Amino acid sequence: MKQKRQPFNFTLILVFVGMIGLTGCKQSVEKSSTVATADIIIYGGTSAAISAAVEAKRSGKSVVVVSPDTHLGGLSSGGLGFTDTGDKSVIGGLAREFYHRVWQHYNTEEAWVWQEKEEYGNKGQGTPAMDGENRTMWIFEPHVAEKVFEELVREEQIRVDRDEWLDRENGVKMKDGNIVSITTLSGKTYSGKMFLDTTYEGDLMAAAGVSYHVGREGREVYGEEWNGVQTGVLHHKHWFRSDISPYVVPGDPSSGLLPKVSGENPGERHSGDDKIQAYCFRMCMTDHPENRIPFPKPEDYDSLNYELLARVLETGRKDWFEKFDPIPNHKTDTNNHGPFSSDNIGMNYDYPEATYERRNEIIKEHENYQKGLLWFVANDPRVPEDIRTEMQKWGLAKDEFIDNDHWPHQIYVREARRMVGEFVMTEKELLKKSPTPNPIGLGSYTMDSHNVQRYVTPEGFVQNEGDIGVGTNGPYTISYGSLVPKKEECKNLLVPVCVSSSHIAFGSIRMEPVFMILGQSAAAAAVLAIDENTAVQDVDYHKLKDVLQAKGQIVE
Repeated sequence: MKQKRQPFNFTLILVFVGMIGLTGCKQSVEKSSTVATADIIIYGGTSAAISAAVEAKRSGKSVVVVSPDTHLGGLSSGGLGFTDTGDKSVIGGLAREFYHRVWQHYNTEEAWVWQEKEEYGNKGQGTPAMDGENRTMWIFEPHVAEKVFEELVREEQIRVDRDEWLDRENGVKMKDGNIVSITTLSGKTYSGKMFLDTTYEGDLMAAAGVSYHVGREGREVYGEEWNGVQTGVLHHKHWFRSDISPYVVPGDPSSGLLPKVSGENPGERHSGDDKIQAYCFRMCMTDHPENRIPFPKPEDYDSLNYELLARVLETGRKDWFEKFDPIPNHKTDTNNHGPFSSDNIGMNYDYPEATYERRNEIIKEHENYQKGLLWFVANDPRVPEDIRTEMQKWGLAKDEFIDNDHWPHQIYVREARRMVGEFVMTEKELLKKSPTPNPIGLGSYTMDSHNVQRYVTPEGFVQNEGDIGVGTNGPYTISYGSLVPKKEECKNLLVPVCVSSSHIAFGSIRMEPVFMILGQSAAAAAVLAIDENTAVQDVDYHKLKDVLQAKGQIVE
């Protein structure tokens, strides 16, 4: 066994620089006279935010990142370490630099605290996890990703104001179709020439009066095959393969539905609705005894919440451990898998538009649900003994998320608001059935939507709906028009995360490397808009393309 070394304590640095708070918003408002002015104001703390800020600073512009998050990097540092990449060859620019820096980290002896470097498997999604030829690494621990983002901020001397939450009611000041300033709940005001909304929720975009959509468009809106309700479509393995009763007493409707099963009609095939794909936390777990913390039992634990899983396991299904994807140092990026897993289906519909307080309630409910799920599988006697015994070998990683009880600080907001901008990306562009104008980056991942509903079939059994996985037949280009609002709505805002796209197109675009790509491209466009004194909609595309390609961005 490898000799134990003390793990890198990143939280000490966080404390040193005065970062406080977790996922909640400030409950008390203390007015401050602080006013910051910069060429570019970036709202959000995601991977797109940091990519955009680095691009702006390296281009000679002043920039301030106004982050509601204390920890930088969003999902990339929040547990999603087994990167959803698709075709890695189309990831360039600052996104590739990020994965190169991860590679550099894991080429040091100090990186391997609980495992020998040579012991770690070198296969990941079709290419090596540690790709020495291309000097990149796509699979990593959460704290390593956060370390890379913090290094970029420090090296570029980027101002980041953390735990600053936009005043969504009165905090956006507009004049002549431009955002003049934004104000946070603490009373701080930030004025700038250009603004970027890099949040997963699109709060700045919405507060600025920009058009957006929540939910699934009907098939007729954009002429898509894979949008809207998808009853009867059985992709992946995330559906009930056996006839399982959804009732508390099996087969007895009078006993009532089990928790998290909807009694509503799921809707006609291809019809639109206001529902969104399920959220979860990407959990960092370990089976290494010295670094393992037993799964905690939540205070409100109720085994009835997991009765459906017990019934699934009774059918002999044995794929519970299939998405314990290995990352370095005997850890995992554990994701949803199967018909009943970490996806909390149907419990997030109001999240995109909810108040900060309501969002915190939703996040806490998801946390308790997943903690209860882990406890159930490890301890409940209805779980088959072989699965229960194996699950008891696992726990939360002691050296991750150490200021949040070892639980991820970022919930996986797979989809929230989506802008309706100058150009809307649809499955037609992703499948190359329609041309994409003015491309500024590429995506390549499968059009992937997690389940949206859990309902009762006409035959009286439980089933999931909404899980879609459709390949794009190779990489596709993403239009600059999908990053900008309609000109009559706002002329100095770019939105590289809640991009203008349909539900099913966003299912592919929503990957972390793509958000980094779009963050850099959005910032480069903001720089040109400042230099040319023009609206973001009127940026000279050919100049933008030249700038991006000169910086290693792959645009076509």
